[in-house]
Amino acid sequence: MDKAGTPSSSAKKHVRLQERRGSNVSLMLDMSSLGSVEPIQRVCTPRDITLRFLRTSSHILTKEELPHQAKSLTQLQEEFSKIPPNFVNPEELDIPGRASKDRYKTILPNPQSRVCLRRAGSQEDETYINANYITGYAGREREYIATQGPMLNTVVDFWEMVWQEGVPLIVMITKLKEGKEKCVHYWPEKEATYGPFTIHVRGVSECTEYVVRNLSIQLKDECRHVKHISFPSWPDQQTPESAKPLLHLVSEVEEIQKAAAPPGPIVVHCSAGIGRTGCFIATRIGCQQLKDKGEVDILGIVCQLRIDRGGMIQTSEQYQFLHHTLALYASQLPETTGP
Repeated sequence: MDKAGTPSSSAKKHVRLQERRGSNVSLMLDMSSLGSVEPIQRVCTPRDITLRFLRTSSHILTKEELPHQAKSLTQLQEEFSKIPPNFVNPEELDIPGRASKDRYKTILPNPQSRVCLRRAGSQEDETYINANYITGYAGREREYIATQGPMLNTVVDFWEMVWQEGVPLIVMITKLKEGKEKCVHYWPEKEATYGPFTIHVRGVSECTEYVVRNLSIQLKDECRHVKHISFPSWPDQQTPESAKPLLHLVSEVEEIQKAAAPPGPIVVHCSAGIGRTGCFIATRIGCQQLKDKGEVDILGIVCQLRIDRGGMIQTSEQYQFLHHTLALYASQLPETTGP
């Protein structure tokens, strides 16, 4: 206080400040009640946001809407550009020696769905293969395996995976070389041994668009049969000139799958195992959806593929081609009639 016994200006400021803030006690009570009034929320990470988009995005198209959407190139480019790629950070795969088994250092298998080789007594690096289980139509788990084109040092791993998973069919959508090496020649002309597996070519059927090989795989006293289809006419990171050959391939796969016993996953690979591989799997799922429901959710299909393996469908041109192919398929379906 000053000489007159009245509060000083600094004391007045202190009182006003305390009035505004409340007492120390009230401050403590306010702080203690925060937890019950407003629970602390977990901060969303970029991966959380990516997965939420991939799990919830949808754009259902009827058979009638599909041809019009296929021609809306700008709209399709915009829709495609919004889909998160969901690529894997190399730190998520802390596996010794892994890098030597990856054809491309940025194309890695998503950890939650990756295929692991079950070799007895093996180290972690010996279980690694750049491959993912892929969900099929109607949520069927592990209907496909998407993988990279085998390299010289992963050919035995590849056949190990085929044997382990009971694979009835391998679909190869690449040439061995397209300027650079895209895939090694991992099957024999007639017969060869890869690690513990002996592969025999039992027969070859050459079509205009693809080649079907009947293979047998022998491990000790057990022998299994696998079909191998090579579809070499699709250029890397581009699209075919016509959708018809791809639909013929899908039809061929349908027939082989019906006869497969037991029906293990179909292995699909190109070079990286995401572009042409993704297009083929998305096409087959889309055809099944159109035949079953008369409509298709191409955005939803691609999003689900990217949950299982990052980067599936590499370019907007491939996304447009997927719409074009499914529009052609829809136009060939019989008209449904009312009751």
